[in-house]
Amino acid sequence: MGETEFLFALRALAVDPGARGFLDDAAVMGDLVLTHDMIVEGVHFLPDDPPEDVAWKLVAVNLSDLAAKGAEPVGCLLGYTLGSADWNARFIVGLQDVLATYAMPLLGGDTVRANGTRSFGLTAIGRADRAPSRTGAEAGDALYLTGTIGRAGVGLNLLRSGQTGPEVEAYRRPRPRLAEGRALAPLVHAMMDVSDGLLIDAKRMADASGLAVTIDLAAVPAAGNTLEAATAGDDYELLVAAAPDTALPVPAVRIGQFAPGQGLRLVEAGSPVPLPPSLGWLHA
Repeated sequence: MGETEFLFALRALAVDPGARGFLDDAAVMGDLVLTHDMIVEGVHFLPDDPPEDVAWKLVAVNLSDLAAKGAEPVGCLLGYTLGSADWNARFIVGLQDVLATYAMPLLGGDTVRANGTRSFGLTAIGRADRAPSRTGAEAGDALYLTGTIGRAGVGLNLLRSGQTGPEVEAYRRPRPRLAEGRALAPLVHAMMDVSDGLLIDAKRMADASGLAVTIDLAAVPAAGNTLEAATAGDDYELLVAAAPDTALPVPAVRIGQFAPGQGLRLVEAGSPVPLPPSLGWLHA
């Protein structure tokens, strides 16, 4: 049973309305928004990444889920796998930095010691007046993207080849779009963050909304090769479905369109483009 099948099986247990049928980035209970993401050594960060950056990324990826619901952070719970004394101390320095940057209190959590590969989890809690789901896109809506995709993928490739560059910061220290999410939430039909790759996440929004989506690769702001950038993941930009005549209050580029039907279609300058073998990151 792979990730997709496992999540489908869990939906039978997710009967509370707050779970949103496991079709969204977060749970919503009243005005509270709750999300939990994990990062794993060798999967989400490299074994020699600085502990300060691992702490930043752990918090940032969870804050990105809050951003996708237009939520203001109110607190978090940490799940921490102990390492060496120096590693632990440096992680705390990074944790203090990111929590202070985004004004999110640490409320509690748990620590464990384990052998082998290390993993870390964080539960982030936010508050939102309106938390748009990824299921709300409507036929005729335009698909918008904040920022540029692919920079984190470039950064990861640089690190793997023993090089450095400004894109390394994008990989190690993503910047969640909290302010943009809060500004967009009252106006849009659907919103989610781009964590696993633009193509796979856009298809997830379309599938959850019962629609088809077409993306124009020529319109996508990308670092390097557009198709590679669109499948790289780790971008933490926002994907937005909104009526084409909506005046969005933040910088965002129109990259596609929703229509009746199902599935993902790619075009470039009006010509069809075959889908790549992989649309993005998926835990097998």
